[in-house]
Amino acid sequence: SLLYLQEPSNKRVRPLARVTSLANLISPVRNGAVRRFGQTIQSFALRSDSKSPGCAQKSCSRSAAPTPPKRRNSVLWSEMLDVNMKESLSTKEIKRQEAIYEMSRGEQDLIEDLKLARKAYHDPMLKLSIMSEEELNHIFGDLDSYIPLHEDLLASLGEATKPDGTVEQIGPILVKWLPRLHAYKGYCSNQLAAKALLDQKKQDRRVQDFLQRCLESPFSRKLDLWSFLDIPRSRLVKYPLLLKEILRHTPKDHPDVQILEEAISIIQGVLSDINLKKGESECQYYIDKLEYLDEKQKDPRIEGSKALLCHGELKNKNGHKLYVFLFQDILVLTRPVTRNERQAYQVYRQPIPVQELLLEDLQDGDVKMGGSFRGAFGNSDKAKNIFRVRFQDPSPGQSHTLQANDVFHKQQWVNCIRTAIAPFQRTAAAAELKELPELSEESEENNPSAPNIKAQKRQSAMSGITEMELDESMSECGSILDSEEAKGVKTHRTPSGHRKSREKQLSGKRKETLV
Repeated sequence: SLLYLQEPSNKRVRPLARVTSLANLISPVRNGAVRRFGQTIQSFALRSDSKSPGCAQKSCSRSAAPTPPKRRNSVLWSEMLDVNMKESLSTKEIKRQEAIYEMSRGEQDLIEDLKLARKAYHDPMLKLSIMSEEELNHIFGDLDSYIPLHEDLLASLGEATKPDGTVEQIGPILVKWLPRLHAYKGYCSNQLAAKALLDQKKQDRRVQDFLQRCLESPFSRKLDLWSFLDIPRSRLVKYPLLLKEILRHTPKDHPDVQILEEAISIIQGVLSDINLKKGESECQYYIDKLEYLDEKQKDPRIEGSKALLCHGELKNKNGHKLYVFLFQDILVLTRPVTRNERQAYQVYRQPIPVQELLLEDLQDGDVKMGGSFRGAFGNSDKAKNIFRVRFQDPSPGQSHTLQANDVFHKQQWVNCIRTAIAPFQRTAAAAELKELPELSEESEENNPSAPNIKAQKRQSAMSGITEMELDESMSECGSILDSEEAKGVKTHRTPSGHRKSREKQLSGKRKETLV
């Protein structure tokens, strides 16, 4: 054994990072027993290569270079042709075959990733009891069932490929196969809940360590688990682009032209159906997470919603974070809360039905954060990317000044709200315009040059009292108080002889926008 230990140290030893064993699946922990278990497995793997424990220890003492991540084959179809074959094809035909090959290669990659998700993530986590079978089924869904689906397309493309590597017609294959993608409705509809559960499970140290170990392994290509689970959805949205690329390089007199146009129509219909189903599932997911502080906040239009037009985080005028949902028929402002490690959304104030919703697109600097209005203080705290939503009827006394993260997100919100209330605009526009001067409580604050009318002042005072009472009752339940609704407004006295003329001026200068 002494001679064996004195063997030259340059003898080739397979690096530990390349050993394929259960040790790669065990996360590094400080527990001594688990560490010894991992070392034992590693020593077994080295012995299979006819190495002694002493040599194994010597190789362990070296710092093995990290194995680079695997890379996908990016060879183009034209690079696999011989020179004579390439010269016999036109440039347009080469591009067409490139597009077909890209579709075929993408199917092969997808199949490999679906198998990898099962082999490298699902099965080890189940065997090591890192997650329960029920949790894994909820996260992975029926991912395995889609492997034969894509294998069928790949086989059909292989059969249609000639010995020289070209495909004459792909249209009939696609027209027959694409309707089968409706099978993804259930998987895509479950993605939101699956992602939420996965994020929750990542709080578990064992899950976190396992996923980190996989991320650092070459097979992952530096992709996390969710990237693999989301690959089918990202593949679905690529099909129309791939088909259009093939069609773009197909000669007009080719028999595939009309069939490819039909295939594009089919896949667009499939994606539309999947999106509709996914939207309904997403809508219901958030509805189930709403919490109400008052029974009056409940509205049948919330429970009956089938579409979520827009949702995301916004800030109110005090800088408090709100999570806002624009359902098809109602706008709901909420506060994100956590209940037993479960995300929930506490409804904030009274939801605003779309048909009663007014939108005001405010300019940067019109409102200042913290309840200060333009001209009150310096320019440092001027709010940007702001807009205001409110009831048409002043009786609820609710108005919300909201701030988006940037101008892009603000425009998204404004466009979504305009689209939602557009059907009600024509019938109610005239009546709304007449009521605007009486709804200008906050607009008066933001425009010191605009005078107030005594009737408005009285109404503002009453509204302020009502809002303060509402705020006091809401604060008992822990809701955020928005100073612009809770505080009484400062008004300017106007000589009574000028009321009518100034009212006419106000109607022309009003910044409030009905959309």
